[in-house]
Amino acid sequence: MALIRLEEPARAPLPGFALFALGFRPFYLLASVFAALSIPLWALQFSGLLGHAYLAGPLWHAHEMLFGFTLAVIVGFLFTAGRNWTNLPTPAGGKLAALALLWVAARVLVLTPYGVAAAVANVAFPLAAAIALGIPFYKAKSRRNYFFVGLLVLLAVVAGFIHLGRLGVIEASPLPGIRVALDVVLFILAVMGGRVIPMFTNNGVPGAAAAKKPLVEKAALGLTLALGAADLAGLTGWPVAVVAAAACIAHGSRWVLWQPWKTLRVPLVWVLHLAYAWIPVHLLLRALGELGVVTPSLATHALTVGAVGGLVIGMMTRTARGHTGRPLKADRYETACYVAVALAAAVRVGVPLWQPAWTVGAVLASATLWSAGFGLYAVRYWPVLSRPRVDGRPG
Repeated sequence: MALIRLEEPARAPLPGFALFALGFRPFYLLASVFAALSIPLWALQFSGLLGHAYLAGPLWHAHEMLFGFTLAVIVGFLFTAGRNWTNLPTPAGGKLAALALLWVAARVLVLTPYGVAAAVANVAFPLAAAIALGIPFYKAKSRRNYFFVGLLVLLAVVAGFIHLGRLGVIEASPLPGIRVALDVVLFILAVMGGRVIPMFTNNGVPGAAAAKKPLVEKAALGLTLALGAADLAGLTGWPVAVVAAAACIAHGSRWVLWQPWKTLRVPLVWVLHLAYAWIPVHLLLRALGELGVVTPSLATHALTVGAVGGLVIGMMTRTARGHTGRPLKADRYETACYVAVALAAAVRVGVPLWQPAWTVGAVLASATLWSAGFGLYAVRYWPVLSRPRVDGRPG
């Protein structure tokens, strides 16, 4: 007699609207939609239809990658994780909706001629997020997480520096500010990656033994801070190359200790390992760029498209599944998102490195893959992020 296979029936999402129930919901959705729309917006700028934009061209691209897309995901993650770390509420409901609206206003205003308003909105968002996160941290005496508040404040200061220069209030190029903001993002990724990737690996991959060595951890984070300090001091050339190369070795050692080769059958985990691998690649390219061996933009895109894009798409799926009561298993749609973003990074960095004459085509192909990956996420996760948890719990 044939065996009867019993499976738990799929649970339909509960009725209702829950987009502002917890921080990850609106900010993950907004970030994914914005990532998918970034290419059409770029095309509109080139066509001249956004000719009076306050920020345009490469500056708009760099600013919005950092203070738009990446910052939205960081804030959504920290609001969600912060509630777990403190057992105290983080912004929800009207307060969360107001913060999301402030983020949207900042994205719209940089495409208008209203530079002062755009500057205020872009400085106000990380400051407001820092205050909203700092209150529960302070009440819970969660001292080990205070630095996240400090980093958000630092991003607000850097944004202010960039916009004061852009408005002509001070004589300063925006490029040093972008560089420091990239260093802040790199440090946030290093801290978050070190906290969650080994844990997710050991919890999600049978037989995995992802390890953390105190000396390697201190070297990886310390050298990342040293690189940021060098950029803040305006250093260039071989001193920065030495620090970046040492950081590359430390982060590479850290990654190997997490045993990425054991995760190949678990997309929800390998996507995080693959993304983190771009951090030592970024640091190596940064060192080579400081020595004039490669184009510096390759290092930047290894960090932004490879590490940021990969970790973001991986964490947005895993945390959204976990915090909406769904199984921690990636389906074919999510795996397609991972592959698209991973290919976007490989094409954007690998092709110009191998054949510089093909850079324009590589940029277009990478942009298309990037938009496809995050666009698919937005479509797939709209019902997940906007409806209550399937298990009926709050959040």
